[in-house]
Amino acid sequence: MHEEVAGRPAGRADLGALTWPSLDAAPGRRPLLVVPCGSTEQHGPHLPLDTDTRIAVEVARRLAAGARCPVVVAPAVPFGASGEHQDFPGTVSIGSAALAGLLTELVRSVRGWCAGVVCVSAHGGNADALRAVAATAAHEGDRLLVWPVSVSAGDAHAGRTETSLMLAIEPSSVRLEKAAAGPMAPVDLLLPRLRAGGVRSVSANGVLGDPTGASAAEGRRLLEHLSRRLAAAVDAWLGAEVRV
Repeated sequence: MHEEVAGRPAGRADLGALTWPSLDAAPGRRPLLVVPCGSTEQHGPHLPLDTDTRIAVEVARRLAAGARCPVVVAPAVPFGASGEHQDFPGTVSIGSAALAGLLTELVRSVRGWCAGVVCVSAHGGNADALRAVAATAAHEGDRLLVWPVSVSAGDAHAGRTETSLMLAIEPSSVRLEKAAAGPMAPVDLLLPRLRAGGVRSVSANGVLGDPTGASAAEGRRLLEHLSRRLAAAVDAWLGAEVRV
């Protein structure tokens, strides 16, 4: 059962499960709204289409669980700019313009009841849209932090990094018996072909990297690392302590 204590959410604070009185706080205690941004796109033959969305949600919920200020997690935005994956069945892309419009209106709509918005994006293709949203928010005076989920030295797509994260988040969704490597070249070298012909022009199975060796243990370490980094970014942005 979801508790509401002293005018603010207690426990895992999913926005959709709350009532409006629990969010009707004085300006100094208004919650931070965290919006997980993902995608619905192919992730090779072994990972689910909503891999990016699940990762963004997990990182956002970890922030909410450990924060010392009120934090609520919005329903995830499950569609992004995924045109480079369009040749694979199951991919649903709304493009950068539509995504930017949706998130811009979202930020505007919550001005009256939240202290600011953090967009946690686990899909690199959303970057152009989020830059546009950030520029509009800055111009209009809204508090917005855009935080991309990224792992230094991680592989590009559906490789060891994302497979390990998914083994930690929801192992039953990973079909390891179907995991196979794709091109291992750095994305910078593949970009001309990716831009011209999409992911399928460089990878028949949709993987950019190698899921071999992925493990739940590695995924848990990565999640802890990402959580600490996000907490530090929010801390610096708010100028107040937020710890995960």
